[in-house]
Amino acid sequence: MAACMMAAFAIGARQTATFTVDRSEHRQQIDGFGASDAWSMWRIGEMPEPIRDNTARLLFSSKTDSNGNPEGIGLSIWRFNIGAGSAEQGDSSHINPGTRTECFLRADGSYDWTKQAGQRAFLKLAKDYGVPYLLGFLNSPPVYFTKNGLATNTGRDGTYNLKEERYDDFARFMVDVVEGLKTHDGVTLDWLSPVNEPDGHWNWQGPKQEGTPATKYEIASLSRLLDDELQKRRLDTKVILPESSDYRCMMATHMTGPERGYLIQSFFSPDSVDTYVGDLRNMPRMMAAHSYWTNTPVGYMKECRKALRDTLRKYDVDFWQSEVCIMGNDEEIGGGGGYDRTMKTALYVARMIHHDLVFADARSWQWWRSVGGDYKDGLLFQYREPGADTDTIVDSKLLWAMGNWSRFIRPGAVRYDVMRDGSKDPDSSTDPYGLMCSAFRNADGSDVMVVINYGNEPEAISIGGVEPGEWKEYRTSDVDGESLSLTGTLPDLDAVSIPPRSVTTLVGPSRQR
Repeated sequence: MAACMMAAFAIGARQTATFTVDRSEHRQQIDGFGASDAWSMWRIGEMPEPIRDNTARLLFSSKTDSNGNPEGIGLSIWRFNIGAGSAEQGDSSHINPGTRTECFLRADGSYDWTKQAGQRAFLKLAKDYGVPYLLGFLNSPPVYFTKNGLATNTGRDGTYNLKEERYDDFARFMVDVVEGLKTHDGVTLDWLSPVNEPDGHWNWQGPKQEGTPATKYEIASLSRLLDDELQKRRLDTKVILPESSDYRCMMATHMTGPERGYLIQSFFSPDSVDTYVGDLRNMPRMMAAHSYWTNTPVGYMKECRKALRDTLRKYDVDFWQSEVCIMGNDEEIGGGGGYDRTMKTALYVARMIHHDLVFADARSWQWWRSVGGDYKDGLLFQYREPGADTDTIVDSKLLWAMGNWSRFIRPGAVRYDVMRDGSKDPDSSTDPYGLMCSAFRNADGSDVMVVINYGNEPEAISIGGVEPGEWKEYRTSDVDGESLSLTGTLPDLDAVSIPPRSVTTLVGPSRQR
């Protein structure tokens, strides 16, 4: 079958492109690929069992069916949204109904561990499927601790919506949640992300969603208290900062003041005495940021990520891309409005993933919502048919495109540079409108090559610098039935046909080392 497919695609293909993997040294280690439960899972987790279980299978499963096709995309990081209590406030929360969250904490200081039941159901499903890493993230402190009594900001010139006398309480709350989920659900959070988009220039005004800005001084103070509390209780949960809203705020300033910019230098340069957190025991030299607003123009996408990578290397800091979806500035695919199940959005996102891994050295890549509605923010699409009494949840090419990485590149893998057509420049492996090729080696010794063809014509490629052996070929494309499907086996990578507008993953045999 594979030989027939190769012959068919070779017709009309241009000159063979030769990619060579450079094994002289590896780049970043991969921690995993993830998505969040935000705003959907509290409902889906309480839906009829077939709907809930099928959703979990698509997101978490690493099994294959009888034909060798993946059952799901095998996410290795699951993001649990620790709520702030806007749901209990109802319309007085000033937050849209669809984005409100419950809070485990009561006004009297006691806890209700029946809250967030649907989300907790999915957290347990993620554990049952063997998802390696579970992360708890917060958009706002509990409403009982905030300056305005809300989970959304009301100005204050970009400062944190947390009462000064409540910093200790907030740190204790987060660790209480870690211990509470362990006690009541048997689930351990491996990571805590205490702030979210603190540098956002929109400043969270208006009835939208939970969130608050924060200065780097406020974040550093909270982080020290959180680290102390984790140490006091002898917990291994790691802390990651700051889930920046824009890469440019990580290395400089962008549409905000210096008190919310230069975040890499501020947190991890010992010279930044007021904000340095590099000596905290539960906080690795790792930072997280969101890649919104930096994906266009296409040329700037690479430029911005290389600048970020260079700044991170200067201060010896690793990096996670921890949230993104489609926004209004993504004009190439028509912006974020309206869901798209086709390769149009899937390819656009695949190009993002490639650029973040190859040019920013991201150790992790995480999508925003696992399930969404009529907007380009969900891996799965949720809707209700007229007259139906429950929702329908369907897959998308976006889900399966992300699976080309998440299913086959497992935690502990390392990335290698790839060069094209004899070039010594790793940038040569990336044509954002044509072929993009990246290389990884898993801990079991298996090699993984991910090849994107953004163009409208088939391409013939060969890949050198890989060990001999039979390779499995999986593909996501607009062709019916090609949704991370096993499309063939190859004896080597001397002649591989890459169809137009597709993502192809080539997986070599395990070589346990």
